[in-house]
Amino acid sequence: MRITSESVLEGHPDKVCDQISDAILDAYLAQDQYSHVAVETMISQNLLVIAGEVRSQAHVNLEQIAKEVLKKIGYDHPKKGFDYHSCVIVKNVHFQSTDISIGVDQSLEAKRGAGDSHQQGAGDQGIMYGYATDETEDYLPVSIHYAHRLARRLAEVRKKGQLAYLYPDGKTQVTVSYDEKGKVDYITDIVISAQHADSVDQSKIREDLWTHVIEPEIPNYLRNEHTRVFVNPTGRFTIGGPEGDTGLTGRKIIVDTYGGVIPHGGGAFSGKDPSKVDRSAAYMARYISKNIVAAGIAKRCQISLSYAIGVAAPVSVDIDTFGSSRLSNAILARVVQQVFDLTPSGIIRDLQLLRPIYQATARYGHFKDGANLPWESLDKVTFLQEIEHRLLDAR
Repeated sequence: MRITSESVLEGHPDKVCDQISDAILDAYLAQDQYSHVAVETMISQNLLVIAGEVRSQAHVNLEQIAKEVLKKIGYDHPKKGFDYHSCVIVKNVHFQSTDISIGVDQSLEAKRGAGDSHQQGAGDQGIMYGYATDETEDYLPVSIHYAHRLARRLAEVRKKGQLAYLYPDGKTQVTVSYDEKGKVDYITDIVISAQHADSVDQSKIREDLWTHVIEPEIPNYLRNEHTRVFVNPTGRFTIGGPEGDTGLTGRKIIVDTYGGVIPHGGGAFSGKDPSKVDRSAAYMARYISKNIVAAGIAKRCQISLSYAIGVAAPVSVDIDTFGSSRLSNAILARVVQQVFDLTPSGIIRDLQLLRPIYQATARYGHFKDGANLPWESLDKVTFLQEIEHRLLDAR
């Protein structure tokens, strides 16, 4: 079996839009933690469009925030594909629909007297998935783990001036082979497309990326004589960024999550405040699955949560450990519902989501260690281990 995952650099047009949308969300939350935000961005040649719905007491300079993001990424000259100094910015952000806010502000259960009167309803319907595996130290599949590492390294060597001829746009892709027992065998293919100055020869780019990007990031034990490496396989990549491709918020949902290893409900994250379960419930599902795997209860764990708009309790909670746990999936699902509060209010409270922490998620995946993201915490490991021991002893 082989699995392939891709990542994109922060200068990829879609990721530029994600970062701007989340920077705007952070700005609203920094002033008013109860802001309701659903902002999307579109970028094309010399044009940036910011649109969406907001309900907040905050006053935010959208244009200034967008330009700060573009500057930090490195889009400061037309030859790179975009110039924040001279671009045209169009804004169309309006007040959130009252039909949405009615359901979000007070859940259906609360209206019927069956819950706390301040309990929130889900901001939308949808299905959210969470996943963890013991394949890597950050509990992500090997393919997406190393695709992100290559992408981060590409940005790092550009910004530090090691490979100053690189420009902000780019993609990475990693294919992993698994043996008949489902264990990682080796990386079969590495693909890197890196935007670059016109004056640089492709042979130099290939040599530099091997030396400064691939060798430092891909361990020797995952590479062998059969591993194929493709660098700029079209032959050149000088026209990139928004000059070469239109970008939109929410178009890299597989990059944002688990690299296509598990299903995806379809909802994007960036630009949405945590009342939208597209985002907050996906974070909770990751939090639960990661703690289950870290506790040694399962080697792999996939969780799906589904919601109805305006309703607090999830419509369904489903767990699959792919036969890697001594506890059944049904028992684990019951444990999860007893241990974790899966209502929007409970998720927001327990993961402390009413904070400006989201722009960091819009680069190199929403699930990663070292970014101080609350859904990556392993604070439930000991408690879950105690529950597992009690359940196994009771058999």
